[in-house]
Amino acid sequence: MVQSRRRGGSYRCPRRAALPAAALLLFFLAAVALLYVSPPPVSDHPVVASSRRRRSAYALLNSSGGGGMDESERREISRVPMNGSTGRDDLWGSKLASKFYGCSNSGSKFLDSNITTQTDRYLMIVTSGGLNQQRTGIIDAVAAARILNATLVVPKLDQASFWKDSSNFSEIFDADWFISSLSKDVKIVKELPQIGGKLRAPHRMRVPRKCTERCYLNRVLPALLKKHVIRLTKFDYRLANRLQTDLQKLRCRVNYHALRFTAPIQEMGEKLIQRMRERSKYFIALHLRFEPDMLAFSGCYYGGGEKERRELGAIRKRWKGLHPNPEKGRRQGRCPLTPEEVGLMLRALGHSKDVHIYVASGEIYGGARTLAPLKALFPNLHTKETISSKEELAPFSKYSSRMAALDFIVCDESDAFVANNNGNMAKILAGRRRYFGHKRTIRPNAKRLYPLFLSRGNMSWDAFSSKVRMFQKGFMGEPRELRPGRGEFHENPSTCICERTDGKAKSRNDQVLDSSIDRGKAMDEQAVPNYTFEEVGEFDDGDEDAPAEKGMVDLEMDDDALVRPEDPELEQILSD
Repeated sequence: MVQSRRRGGSYRCPRRAALPAAALLLFFLAAVALLYVSPPPVSDHPVVASSRRRRSAYALLNSSGGGGMDESERREISRVPMNGSTGRDDLWGSKLASKFYGCSNSGSKFLDSNITTQTDRYLMIVTSGGLNQQRTGIIDAVAAARILNATLVVPKLDQASFWKDSSNFSEIFDADWFISSLSKDVKIVKELPQIGGKLRAPHRMRVPRKCTERCYLNRVLPALLKKHVIRLTKFDYRLANRLQTDLQKLRCRVNYHALRFTAPIQEMGEKLIQRMRERSKYFIALHLRFEPDMLAFSGCYYGGGEKERRELGAIRKRWKGLHPNPEKGRRQGRCPLTPEEVGLMLRALGHSKDVHIYVASGEIYGGARTLAPLKALFPNLHTKETISSKEELAPFSKYSSRMAALDFIVCDESDAFVANNNGNMAKILAGRRRYFGHKRTIRPNAKRLYPLFLSRGNMSWDAFSSKVRMFQKGFMGEPRELRPGRGEFHENPSTCICERTDGKAKSRNDQVLDSSIDRGKAMDEQAVPNYTFEEVGEFDDGDEDAPAEKGMVDLEMDDDALVRPEDPELEQILSD
């Protein structure tokens, strides 16, 4: 039926047709408005909360020139500028680094081991965990032997726990160098000799966590005097964090000078470094720590729905005493950043898209799909597998500790190191890089970055990057970032870092034991009393609410605080 024409030449729409159309239009407009004003769900991870954004990053990796993305996705990616501020000096090092140097020489009152060692006392230890957790046990074993005036038998490595690596000490570390370089500090032998013409069976013991000097003298020495050979099992974090200055410096000599990897490991590690240098003058090493076991342990949720909850929940069942609180963990900064968040942080700090990154990691949860956002932000990603052949890695690939050692070497020599968690490898490397010149070491301030990632869609890129730089102050490896004595000594070896007073430069070789006196003022020279183990309590970390000195920050609570006494294997997941 032809509609009647109104004056003016227009047509009149029937009222019955107009009402449903108008209602549909209003409903559509209301839905769109609700989509834009509604906040992201609290239960989702800050960056991956939006499946739309997650798809955009993956689509970018699998396309060229942004193909496959809609206009809104292109706008989201385009917010990150292509070029950073790579020319800035502070991206690759601290301007204050030259004012500090490692100083681990012993004092004049530290007697030679030929004088202190008692010939009928032998200490044996069995380490625990992965490579870096075992490293802390080896370091502390040398100090414990010195406290007891005992001969140390080369430590036995953990071959039966979570990491299941059959390597012995001499297959990871240079045992001859270890023995000779510490000969003036502690007498060390490869095998237990006969005592009085016969081989004695060791007396097995386990000392408490954070056992002080007095604790060793009261608990271990009486048994050592009677049995002559003591075997301390599960030797990890069995020595107090704070000791007398000479013992702390001994720890540093072990950690930074005596523990060298074997020639095959060291040579392969140097090849990897050379290949990274051939690609770029500067490179970043990233300890991503986004493996399934780490995510299961953290208890955090990353927006993967029921599939993620089911998969990580199954792994989490291995630790009966683990009861994570995902939302609390995120607020406290205990969740590793996603690969995308790491990339956004680095771009916000000023690194451009063409920077080369060496990724030190095991199996990444989600595989290439999870790495896609990081690769979109930094296309030049490398691993030891991508810059070396299978034949070159064959002598190491079946041994988790040897593979971890290769990553350790590259991370140690990188121009900037990013630690995505506060596990043992991150702590050891942070302390080592402080000792050898405060090389740029970035620890994400996850507690402050979490709400920023959550709300970044509501601000410009310039505002976002400005806040990232502000929140990362105190987390970039600058001198005096940490108050002396705070955190684990292996991460913050303040006793072994001196401030230069003569204005002269000091090379890495000068830090080796080549003089009897260190010139300069140590950052931490206070006397440490001998408390009993019961008196120590939380002495290691002090009051978490105590204010830091101006310009310094306190470490977050140690990961060990998550480990309950009834869960002896729980801390192994943090070993690397």
